[in-house]
Amino acid sequence: MSKINVAIIGVGNCASSLIQGVYYYRNVKDDEKVPGLTRTVFGEYRIRDINFVAAFDVDPRKIGRDLSEAIFTEPNCTVKFCDVPKLGVTVQPGVVLDGVAPHMREAFGLSGIDPPEADDVAEVLKASNADMVINYLPVGSYKASRFYAEAALQAGCAFINAIPEFIASDSHWAERFERAGIPIAGDDIKSQVGATILHRTLVNLLESRGVKIDETYQLNIGGNTDFLNMTEESRLKSKRISKTEAVTSLIPYDVNIRIGPSDYVHFLNDRKICYIYIKGRKFGDVPLTIDVKLSVEDSPNSAGIMVDVIRAVKLALDREIGGPLTSISAYAFKHPPVQVPDHVAIKWVEEFIEGKRRR
Repeated sequence: MSKINVAIIGVGNCASSLIQGVYYYRNVKDDEKVPGLTRTVFGEYRIRDINFVAAFDVDPRKIGRDLSEAIFTEPNCTVKFCDVPKLGVTVQPGVVLDGVAPHMREAFGLSGIDPPEADDVAEVLKASNADMVINYLPVGSYKASRFYAEAALQAGCAFINAIPEFIASDSHWAERFERAGIPIAGDDIKSQVGATILHRTLVNLLESRGVKIDETYQLNIGGNTDFLNMTEESRLKSKRISKTEAVTSLIPYDVNIRIGPSDYVHFLNDRKICYIYIKGRKFGDVPLTIDVKLSVEDSPNSAGIMVDVIRAVKLALDREIGGPLTSISAYAFKHPPVQVPDHVAIKWVEEFIEGKRRR
């Protein structure tokens, strides 16, 4: 059994939480329960099998640093819960394209000047022996996400799309990865217990109990660079689609709905606050209303989910499966190639691990 060699695109808060988590639980025993993971041993892979071999970013404060230092460099603001040893991985300069919104250039330390030209990403991935690439670019990075997906294909690496750019769920890209015999998972990573999964659970509960849902909203605020990036409405189109379809896919009729980021509050740092409202009717058309407030540290909330995705993708590589991985994507992402209720997705993942489902 080999190590799982992972390359990171975008050394932000999510990358920081993922890397910290891998080292925090590196010595966990097989029979221990790890918060945030479906299982400690996934197939034959453990958390300690994950190995970070390459990283790309556009922030001059991170480029050239060891990855262990870059994950704690401003503007990163997620909670530090683990010391990370030197990894021997130098953060490489990445392409900008549309990966940095105009109003974010100062926040990313660009201050009106372009960062260094990107290295040949595919060659770096090959040289590092990366098995897979995780796309952690900011929301709205349409061109940049596809640039790295193309580089992954050229390098023969699997691609995990953590952001709401539709690649794994796009038939064109799905077919290209399948023809190449390379797995892809996505799109838009869910959190362990985040706004979308909580909203889906509440909607599923009401539907299963016969409540007619009339209207619902989900409003999110936070203080990290992800929320600052999303203050530009033009970058939110795919994000709103992803989060909205994750909920409406469980409601078999039209409903008044509004979902998406609503504001940036700088002093919240990496804390995310979500407000969920659902209004419906029960027997006799008697009204029912649910109001929920959820407060979480945002980036660690998806790190455990990503650990499971990484190990699922490695299993697919071992089994020489190319194309979209529908099981883990349905479980772990808001806009997967195939959208199903969460209890079905969990069953699919179990069957995939056991080899009963190909994807």
